[in-house]
Amino acid sequence: MALKLTSPAIAHNHPIPPYYTCDGADRSPPLTWSGLPRGTQSLALVMDDPDAPDPKAPRMVWVHWVLYNLPPTAHGLPEGLKPQDLPGGTRQGLNDFKHTGYGGPCPPIGSHRYFFKLYALDAVLTDLKRPTKAQLEKAMEGHILAQAELIGTYQRRK
Repeated sequence: MALKLTSPAIAHNHPIPPYYTCDGADRSPPLTWSGLPRGTQSLALVMDDPDAPDPKAPRMVWVHWVLYNLPPTAHGLPEGLKPQDLPGGTRQGLNDFKHTGYGGPCPPIGSHRYFFKLYALDAVLTDLKRPTKAQLEKAMEGHILAQAELIGTYQRRK
């Protein structure tokens, strides 16, 4: 069985409901996963937007959420996840809003794609403090057993 990442709120390659964006409550969507490979010691989750700032001329990948050291006993995350509700041992990294936690879609122009990426790792990572996505990716090198993606889209109404 392959690693699979899903959400009851977001169908793969379909629009993210405004509720989970800056135009709504800006709450993290519920996520579930299955199919962890044998030997999984921890999980990492990154949400990013490769279409920033303009999907017709993207110049950067905007990071919305960074989590790591999720325990393999966790099978998902609830909607509106608060820091105190993180599964035991889970650590947060910095997003491009310069804070930890979820920062929902808020594209300045056009329809953007948002990639939720789940990584199954063969290790529990050392405490990286509040790593950026790049720092987390470097720490994960050589430890990724499997990866799954869920893609949602969002375009703000004018």
